[in-house]
Amino acid sequence: MRLRRQKAANALAGLLALSAMMVGASCGATRPVSYYTLDAKPMLAPAEVRRPDSPLPVSIVVGRISASPLYLDSPIVYQISDVKLGTYSYDRWAVVPTEMLETMLTQALSATGRFRSVTRLGNATRGDYLLRGHLYALDEVDSPSLTARFSLEVELIDQKRRTVVWTQTYDHSESVSRKNVSAVVEALRQNVAVGIGQLTGSLDTYFADAARR
Repeated sequence: MRLRRQKAANALAGLLALSAMMVGASCGATRPVSYYTLDAKPMLAPAEVRRPDSPLPVSIVVGRISASPLYLDSPIVYQISDVKLGTYSYDRWAVVPTEMLETMLTQALSATGRFRSVTRLGNATRGDYLLRGHLYALDEVDSPSLTARFSLEVELIDQKRRTVVWTQTYDHSESVSRKNVSAVVEALRQNVAVGIGQLTGSLDTYFADAARR
C-alpha cells in the first residue's frame, strides 16, 4: 500500500514538474517581437529641396548596398567592444537595413529634382551612372558612451566608361538619450537622415562642378 502511495506521489510530482516546464515555455514564447523602421523618407536640408530649374540630363541607377551578413538580416545589431558584436532577439528591422538605405537614397536623389531620372536597380534598368555602396555600421555602441553609429560609403560609376568618378563616406555616432532600443532606433533614424542628406548633397555638388567644366 505504501509503495502504491509512493508511486502515485512520484507520478504526481512528475506531472507537476512537466506542467511547470510547459507553463514556463509558454510564457517565454509569448514575448512579442518589436519591429522598427528608419522611415523611408529622409529629412532634407533646405539646400537640398527640389529646385525649380531644369534637371540635368543625367539618369542615375541606385544599385546594391553590400554589407556584413549581420546587416543582411533583420535583428538589430549592438556593439559590445571593438571586436565583439551582438544582436537583439526580440527587436528587429521591419526591412533589411541595406534595402531601407537603397530606398532612402533613391527617394532623396529624386526629391532634389536635379536629375532626369533616378531608379532602383532592376533586370531591365539602364542609366548613365550607377550609385552603389557599402554599409559598415548601423548599430548601437555601448562603450564608452551609448551612441548610434551609421557608417556608409558610396561610389558613382560612369556606365559608359565603367570607371568610378566619385566616392564619399559618411561616418558618425549620434548620442542616445535613453537606454532602450526605441531611443537607439530614433538616434539611428536621425543619423541616417543627416547622412543621406550629406551624401546626396555632395553628389549634387559633383554634377554641378562637372557641368561647369
